[in-house]
Amino acid sequence: MSVRPVAYRQVNSMASTSTGREPDIDWSDLIPEQEWEVQKPIIERAQALDLPFALGGGLAFSEYARRLRNTKDLDLFINPRDGDAFLRILDELGWEDYHSTKEYERHWIYRGTKRGLIIDIIWRMPNERADIDDEWLTRGKLVRIHGTELRLLPVEELIWSKLYVVQRDRSDWSDLLNLVHTQGEHLDWDYLLDRVQEDRLLLGGLLNIYRWMCQGDAMKLPPHIWERMGLMQMPLAGECRLDRVRLLDTRDWFGPNT
Repeated sequence: MSVRPVAYRQVNSMASTSTGREPDIDWSDLIPEQEWEVQKPIIERAQALDLPFALGGGLAFSEYARRLRNTKDLDLFINPRDGDAFLRILDELGWEDYHSTKEYERHWIYRGTKRGLIIDIIWRMPNERADIDDEWLTRGKLVRIHGTELRLLPVEELIWSKLYVVQRDRSDWSDLLNLVHTQGEHLDWDYLLDRVQEDRLLLGGLLNIYRWMCQGDAMKLPPHIWERMGLMQMPLAGECRLDRVRLLDTRDWFGPNT
């Protein structure tokens, strides 16, 4: 399995305020102002029509993993019932189907393009494991981008959606290890396990890698989840083993090397 190199930098992932909460970060610089001026009308029109959506992709990952990843497109997750309404918005605002430029699978996504930008309208997992439902669109964190309040995917659904991306030319498991490292103690593990259902063994594979690398941090996760994922609970101790991290990839994708 190849580990996909990523281009993002650490942004105070372990920082906290005096209240113990992570500081809010303005991710507006992930979307340059000139790009946002092209994308913002879609957001405004959807909000005016009360069409629910949530942001995923690099924006959601950056917020939850506390690692700044530049994003070249905007991922809007929607309920399948609202697909036609979103496509009408794009058409009315002059966005064209990217399929004429580069073919893509149409059963789970619509890709629109305008002035060299891309927006992805996503209503289903690519492997058709699940359709996007209201839980994806209502449980996530609220963030502010260029003065506009927007909802992100819930971190549990972000993990669920990335869990199956283990391909020859791309693997999202490095993203998942980052998310477990920063959000593991705050995740609703029972909810996530209920979501993945019979695929909990796949989630267990991810967690087994994580505890191989970061034994002490893995001990902080709820004890009962290991059995639910088909894993034995093991006595663990110690800090993150960066020597083991480097066995998987020598690049700085998991965290600071100091």
